[in-house]
Amino acid sequence: MFHLLKWLYPGMKMKRWLLLFAIGVMMFSFGGALAINYEYLGRAEEEIFMLVYRIVGSYNYAVTMFVGLIILVVGALIMMYATRSIIRSIIAVLLPDRSEKIVDLVYQERKLGRGPAVTVIGGGHGLSVLLRGIKTSTNNVAAVVTVADDGGSSGRLREELGIIPPGDLRNCLVALADTEPLMEKLFQYRFEGNTALAGHSFGNLFIAAMNEVTGDMETALKESSKVLAVKGRVIPASKEHVRLDAVMTDGTVVEGESQIPEAHKTIRRVQLYPKHVTAVPAALEAIESADAIILGPGSLYTSIMPNLLVDGVADALRKSKAIKIYICNVLTQPGETDGYSAANHAKAILDHTGKGAIDYVLVNSTPIPDEMWQGTAATPVTIDEDKVNALGCGLVKADLMSTSEVGRHDPEKLCAAVMKMIYTLGGRR
Repeated sequence: MFHLLKWLYPGMKMKRWLLLFAIGVMMFSFGGALAINYEYLGRAEEEIFMLVYRIVGSYNYAVTMFVGLIILVVGALIMMYATRSIIRSIIAVLLPDRSEKIVDLVYQERKLGRGPAVTVIGGGHGLSVLLRGIKTSTNNVAAVVTVADDGGSSGRLREELGIIPPGDLRNCLVALADTEPLMEKLFQYRFEGNTALAGHSFGNLFIAAMNEVTGDMETALKESSKVLAVKGRVIPASKEHVRLDAVMTDGTVVEGESQIPEAHKTIRRVQLYPKHVTAVPAALEAIESADAIILGPGSLYTSIMPNLLVDGVADALRKSKAIKIYICNVLTQPGETDGYSAANHAKAILDHTGKGAIDYVLVNSTPIPDEMWQGTAATPVTIDEDKVNALGCGLVKADLMSTSEVGRHDPEKLCAAVMKMIYTLGGRR
């Protein structure tokens, strides 16, 4: 009984159709009575009156009305059950493994479809962690992903096939996927051995093949999203081939995203080569139409910055009326942000984009046990609230740390903190 009533939850868009169905049934019944013999209705009414009279001992209109209401309720339940059964029969063919949970699936999709439009900008493992959490709160997610990766399988495919690196794009697709665990394992599977395929992930090869078939990486990602039942969109920041360079404080220039952390020098700024790179229009549209824009988490200079250096992205970010949140890393990154505080992270972004790119800095407030980071080159990021405020940014503290992965954010905690900020600080209703 309670399961049936779920179809009447707000936002399900079922009550209007049930009402229309009921009107149709009544018209069908009334028309049938007129066409055959309307006297049958009078006889049925008389029988009900007689039944009430025999039970009560006298005519009582209230009792008759009560009987009528019972018939009305029973009829409504029958209609609901019939409607549910029809939908279930259709879903059993389309989604045979999930037909038992159809009402929950419909409710979830309706609810997530009304969620805020969230655009996340970044790359690497940190971005996929955020996406795994955000997809449980809204379907209106757009991930603008860096295309400056030049290492590993992505770097090889980039050089051999002349495509933008698919690695970070693949991770985001998998993070937003609503599919079977086996399919996720398949996309993340990495070939081993001494063959030419060694080191390549199946997902990278799949995206590369889809790019060859469709002739365009943006289209390839859309089609791949259908295979993985992705909630939201994954958009490359640019479709042009770029290289990320870092200018160090000693004046030297390190070329290539994968080489920057290996230099173990202090970074003054990063830049793209070529300097002017055209943004994918969908990426700019996602920023302009967002209710919230999230930067990070992830490698500050090699995952977040490359997106902001693409022509038009920083301008769109500054002009956006959305709430703009930078998620600061839990630990510093060796060779990239050694000794950086929360304010140092935020200042680096503002130095590359100009003021107005960040409204709030979200930091982890949970103390990190010494045994989780001592013995590594990383250290906990210092929270210097006064300096963050001096940059024109608010600072929000929350428990964000994963208990299973050292120095990583927890997807559920991160999502909860971000959504709370969107609804309370961003004016989202």
